Amino acid sequence: MERNKHIYTVSELTREARILFESAFPAVWVEGEISNFSAHSSGHMYFSMKDENAVLNCAMFKAENQHLKFAPKDGMQVLCFGRVSIYDKQGKYQLYAQAMEPKGLGALQLAFQQLKERLQKEGLFDAARKKPIPFLPQRIGVVTSPTGAAIRDILNISSRRYQNIEIIILPVRVQGEGASQEIANAVTEFNEYGKVDVILVTRGGGSLEDLWAFNEEPTARAIYDSKIPVISAVGHEVDFTISDFVADFRAPTPSAAAELLIPEKEKLISKLETIYIRMTNSFLHKVNMLKQQLGRLKESYVLRQPMNLVLQMKQRLDDLAHTLVVGMDHIIKLNKEELKTVVGKLEALSPLAVLSRGYSITFKLPDAKIVRAIKALRPGDKVKTKLSRGEFISVVEKTGD
Repeated sequence: MERNKHIYTVSELTREARILFESAFPAVWVEGEISNFSAHSSGHMYFSMKDENAVLNCAMFKAENQHLKFAPKDGMQVLCFGRVSIYDKQGKYQLYAQAMEPKGLGALQLAFQQLKERLQKEGLFDAARKKPIPFLPQRIGVVTSPTGAAIRDILNISSRRYQNIEIIILPVRVQGEGASQEIANAVTEFNEYGKVDVILVTRGGGSLEDLWAFNEEPTARAIYDSKIPVISAVGHEVDFTISDFVADFRAPTPSAAAELLIPEKEKLISKLETIYIRMTNSFLHKVNMLKQQLGRLKESYVLRQPMNLVLQMKQRLDDLAHTLVVGMDHIIKLNKEELKTVVGKLEALSPLAVLSRGYSITFKLPDAKIVRAIKALRPGDKVKTKLSRGEFISVVEKTGD
């Protein structure tokens, strides 16, 4: 072994290799398919990028991944930007990703689709939970930028169509970092205030990035949790946002939303006048019909000679009373005859009738049983004999057949 030859430790060699990697690849873009994706509880992400011939380990720490607009998952084709280095503990080279983009589909569009699918599965878009929009609300709460074109359009339509409607504005940022939370807070504040009939969440047109505050989860959940009906009017007619799907009603533009909520006063007055005329004509027609009916009743026999009907009813009552008395007398006579027949039969069968013909009945005392045969008696027994009139008690001295 050469005396001056340098011998590396594993740590030294790994460190030198890491320096070489970091010097050679300080900033690179890498394309590949995500596999073995893992989101650690610390917030860091660990995954592999692969193509048909090789695999590259990757790490994306929380500070870099918290600004991602989409959720990475296995099988997704992505572009990652970062630096190549070596993880000393395992002696493996890997990419430390600082940025990630989906290949083909834009990050914002992918994030929109992912959030839409997740909220739809949770039921936030269900038609059954949507509240009806009130007709002619007294107060409209508007969540928008105080300097945007949307609020100018709404106020112009209100002043032109129906000035009596009160419009309350909660100014918010409608784009940029933190705008979604401001919109969500404004919707919640209107619910706590509780004195508006409907909430209009709106802004004018723009790019997908400009409208992004209406595609974020805080906005969607605040609209879903609102007890007051919410209209979403974001961008132009062709623009659709998550808030449109969650809201109780989606208007294609801010102006369309204002025209839906604020009817033209002149048209309402004209409609009311038409209804008033129709009601008046209907009422007068009904009065005329009742007058004619009353006239026919006045000319009827009953109302012209009312006492004749009373007298006829009195006579009818007398006839019915006479018929009732005659019928009752007849029924009583029939019942009397039937009663006599029954009484005659009872008297013929009565023991008293037998006694009246000279017969008597003897009872053995003390239990008063009828004596039917001499064998029921013994000398010395007391007996009671009942006659047609009266009775007497005797003692048996002798019995015989």
